[in-house]
Amino acid sequence: MTNASPHPPAASGTFHGKIGMTYEESTPWWPDPQALPEDTPNVVVIVLDDVGFSDLGCFGSDIDTPAMDALAAGGLRYTNFHTTTLCSPTRAALLTGRNHHSVGMRMLSNFDTGFPSGRGRITRAAATLSEVLRDSGFNTMAVGKWHLAPMEQTTASGPYTQWPLSRGFERYYGFLEAETDSFYPELFYDNHAVAPPKSPEEGYHLSEDLVDRAIEFITDQTSVTPDKPFFLYLGFGAAHAPHQAPREYLEKYRGRFDHGWDAERDIRHARQIERGILPPGTELAPRNPGVVPFDELSDDEKKLSVRLQEAYAAMVDHTDHQIGRLTEFLERMGRMENTITILLSDNGASQEGGQKGSLNPTAFQNGVPEDLEEMIARIDEIGTTRAHSNYPWGWAQAGNTPFKRYKQNTHEGGVRCPLIVRWPRGLPRTDEIRQQFHHVTDIVPTLFELLGLRAPAVYNGIPQLPIHGVSMAYTFDSPTEPTRKEAQYFEMFGHRALWHDGWKAVAFHQRGTPFDADRWELYHHDTDFSECNDLARARPEQLEKMISRFWAEAGKYDVLPLDDHGFAYRAKIPRPGSPRMRTTFTYYPGMAHLPGAAVPPVMNRGHRITAFVDRSTAADEGVLVSLGNISSGYVLYVKDNRLVYEYNFLGTLYAVTSADELPIGPAELTFEFVKTGDMRGVGHLYVSGKPVGTEAIPQVLPHFLGWQGLDIGRDTLSPSSPNYDGEFAFTGKLEKVVFTVAPDEESREPFERID
Repeated sequence: MTNASPHPPAASGTFHGKIGMTYEESTPWWPDPQALPEDTPNVVVIVLDDVGFSDLGCFGSDIDTPAMDALAAGGLRYTNFHTTTLCSPTRAALLTGRNHHSVGMRMLSNFDTGFPSGRGRITRAAATLSEVLRDSGFNTMAVGKWHLAPMEQTTASGPYTQWPLSRGFERYYGFLEAETDSFYPELFYDNHAVAPPKSPEEGYHLSEDLVDRAIEFITDQTSVTPDKPFFLYLGFGAAHAPHQAPREYLEKYRGRFDHGWDAERDIRHARQIERGILPPGTELAPRNPGVVPFDELSDDEKKLSVRLQEAYAAMVDHTDHQIGRLTEFLERMGRMENTITILLSDNGASQEGGQKGSLNPTAFQNGVPEDLEEMIARIDEIGTTRAHSNYPWGWAQAGNTPFKRYKQNTHEGGVRCPLIVRWPRGLPRTDEIRQQFHHVTDIVPTLFELLGLRAPAVYNGIPQLPIHGVSMAYTFDSPTEPTRKEAQYFEMFGHRALWHDGWKAVAFHQRGTPFDADRWELYHHDTDFSECNDLARARPEQLEKMISRFWAEAGKYDVLPLDDHGFAYRAKIPRPGSPRMRTTFTYYPGMAHLPGAAVPPVMNRGHRITAFVDRSTAADEGVLVSLGNISSGYVLYVKDNRLVYEYNFLGTLYAVTSADELPIGPAELTFEFVKTGDMRGVGHLYVSGKPVGTEAIPQVLPHFLGWQGLDIGRDTLSPSSPNYDGEFAFTGKLEKVVFTVAPDEESREPFERID
């Protein structure tokens, strides 16, 4: 054996031992295991959704939030912290430390605008916090709302390149869309869809489920590798609409807000000044356009608006209880002392409930007004499984006390958000307020400084964008040190703003009007915390300086081109490669629940749905295809030996039922919608080509059929129809379901008619 050649070192890397022909002639060697310093803290980032600046008890509200208040008492509250004014962009900036346009998330991940700033996904040139921490030795886990993947790519066929497990998280449980029903959520575990673990009747609520899963993940991690730090990203659905909470929480707030939104704003404003959240002398911003004085509402309008606010408060309170369960668990496990906890809201309180509030967010998204009388008739459903409610502008304005405007706008009501930082082992001072200007891009560099890490210049072979934020760690022991932030731009839907050196210029944009027609306002934030004293006319030279700086920042951070198209416009334009670009879709039983962003685009289009079935008896019945939930959607099913199609127009059902009973054996069961005008048509039913039923469908939704997707052979989650119970799975043999969709809205007879 002495004539044989030794083996070369292993191809996977440098080997510092010796390899001979046998183990007797060899010396083993093991690389040192990756390890962080022994005292490396854990990181927990909690993101609330659509929670206004004043909506936590520790920021001025009388909503009960003892767990979040305890985090504030044991940490620091930041009262001059800012976000991007919308959910996906804030999350993109939070996880990368870069401005949202720069990483490709100008608005929601649902859309690709065709420009680098609006791809609806985070560029690979911006490694996420989870990627860096995982590669540094952390266990990483995400629970809850993601909303950072292109939504057409959230099907069972992916691609999974922007799902949590592909962006640095090792575990994931939650929902991928902008919102979901808290009693019937669209859930995903790692890279696949799953059903909720129990029903609402058994006590299910999403917020509880998310914290249960977070506790499970941390228990697994701590039991096996207690020496490793973990990073938990917990994104609640709360308090985004629909506002839903267990009955006891809803009952708790009965009568709490009967005084109305004007009085509520006054109460919160006074409390904020008294507690040092606002500087002395801070004015309360004037009433937003369209907000009616509460005393001028009718009795029914008051009753409805108060009930809607009660549901919101109940949801916030219930969420706080879940945060309390998490922190109590971490205390019991001995991991809270060295855990950096960061809690924030992703944007200000939402204007998406409209002037009078809503029981149906699909109505808002489609621009359809809701009937007050009908809403009053359903008032006891608010907050329950039977309604998808959102509060009116008046309560959103109260949530954003003392500021102007709301989520989506770049005035402070949209971008100023609560932030709490707690780290028992690391904060030198606690139960204090910090008023330095900071932005969501500053979270990543803060954590990097605290953890002793650096952002990689190259990641997976891709040169990286520089970090745009600045660390906030200097504020921990320096309450009055001037901010180290030099400037920060804001832009959303054409609304624009720039903060620089204590000044802020801001322009509200009316959608569809020329950008040049927008009027810029100017505020000196150091003396005008709530943007009440517009100095644009008094200081024109300062305003011009600020506007020029905005355009410079816009060029630097890929903000251009300005784009004011909203959700409805974008919803009709599938991104390249989207399955929605086809006109024929064939689905098979057993397929996973299909998210709404990837379903056939039947909205306001002619279309045909054919189910190929084989029924052995007249008793074989059930759902053939369903889409949507209690708010909107459609379903084709067999019941009592008849074929039924129902279209749910914001709670109003239009049904077509076969006149005759169905034959036994193989059959093609078809529904066809033929347009007779814009947003209306006629529904036809056929059995193996024979007409069996016709009814007018006088109104269909123009853009959007809700957030809940499509099922084949059953109706999962929130039911599409009240006329059957549970999933109502089809008991016969279902071979497939075929959709044929018109190429556009103008085609009234897009395919060969059935005769």
